[in-house]
Amino acid sequence: QSLLCHLLSSSKWESNEAETSTFISALGYTSAEYYCHLVKNMVISLVTELRENQFNGLNIQGSISASRVNAVSIFCVPLITLPDLPPLLETLLLYHSGSSKEILSSEFLEAVNEAFLKKKISLPESAVFSLWLRHLPSLEKATLHLLDQLFSIQLHSLEEVACVMKDSLLPQAASHPAIFRIVNEIFRNALMETDGTSGVMTIIQVFTQLFLQAHQNENKQHKFPLKAYFPYHHQPLVRGLVRRPFEFPTTYWSQHLKHISDMLKALVEDTNISSLTDLFEIWFLVACFGEWLDIAAEQLLKAAVEPDAVLWLLAFYYCPKNENQQRTQTMVEAQAVYNHLMTLFSCTDLSLKDLEAAVHRITGIEQCWNQCLTTHLLTNFLLFSPGGHKIAQECIYHIAKTTDTSEEVYNLLIRTAYRFNRSGEENQRTVKLLNELLQKL
Repeated sequence: QSLLCHLLSSSKWESNEAETSTFISALGYTSAEYYCHLVKNMVISLVTELRENQFNGLNIQGSISASRVNAVSIFCVPLITLPDLPPLLETLLLYHSGSSKEILSSEFLEAVNEAFLKKKISLPESAVFSLWLRHLPSLEKATLHLLDQLFSIQLHSLEEVACVMKDSLLPQAASHPAIFRIVNEIFRNALMETDGTSGVMTIIQVFTQLFLQAHQNENKQHKFPLKAYFPYHHQPLVRGLVRRPFEFPTTYWSQHLKHISDMLKALVEDTNISSLTDLFEIWFLVACFGEWLDIAAEQLLKAAVEPDAVLWLLAFYYCPKNENQQRTQTMVEAQAVYNHLMTLFSCTDLSLKDLEAAVHRITGIEQCWNQCLTTHLLTNFLLFSPGGHKIAQECIYHIAKTTDTSEEVYNLLIRTAYRFNRSGEENQRTVKLLNELLQKL
């Protein structure tokens, strides 16, 4: 029966549907069964042919021509979502001819990417990564699709954001430097298009954390050096930023933060930065590893770090340009708020009136960068001081209502909750307060 079906499929009878149907019926098959078997056999045959050719090497007598592989890819386009086709799709995506010119049809690559993004097909990671490496428009579309997803669905925690990101396979694919640098460039443009919105920055920071996790899980033989991902940056600063907080004891955090701050200050102030573009690149690198900035503000209020170094680090993040002494003024504002909060830190019985001076600074400051930095310090004070819990909801609600920093506060809270959940933070009182604040905001 199999032999007759094969002969029938390649005979002139194929063009005569009535005679073909009669013959198939006589063999004991329905048309649906016959064509199902035909597709399976074709897939097996083509997969075997491609794999044997790849295994035996290139440029030998009888090897498959580039035009033949291209024709097979074109043949697959209308069949992409057929259940039996994934083995052939995978084989084609992993097939390399040794030529610098792409041999697979761009139509095919776009169709596979579209079907994968819409979850109409399932492919192994290696095949998806190969698709994005050999067809950059597909990688760009996948990255924009991820951003659309994250902004169009209601996400209540960064765990959900991380889950959507991992499901997209982009953080894992970013272990390849070419993919990482293109995704990072798209994120950079998204940040600029949205005027540095806190939500986009938080997404970039979570993605960077997931990328680092995937990179560290890579087999040493396949792991690329950090310079491949950040080729134009000061490498000691890169090495300092990529160290993940849980890699060493919390008692070492203050020393590490001072080290980062000192390196950054030397880069920004002691050397001539040729353009604002260079300054932005340094700022964007630091911002991608924003977990260290959140820890810096937390450690600052716990009096666990050298205040000047950490305040400068935070001032640089919120006000990278120092035109007309903007950053210097930000430092002065932050220092005043910090000193005021530290005098109240040990108080167990606080009222909103006690924090009026700090709140007044936030609501009275016109520059958004000063406002955001002061809000960051005050929010951490409410989270981590003994008396802050009692007035946290009232105070944060008041700030959110009277300023434009509600998104900044919300993103700071979900980042803190995410960090606590990953580190197994034992301060249940703070975790409970975080959840209450997030629910209210």
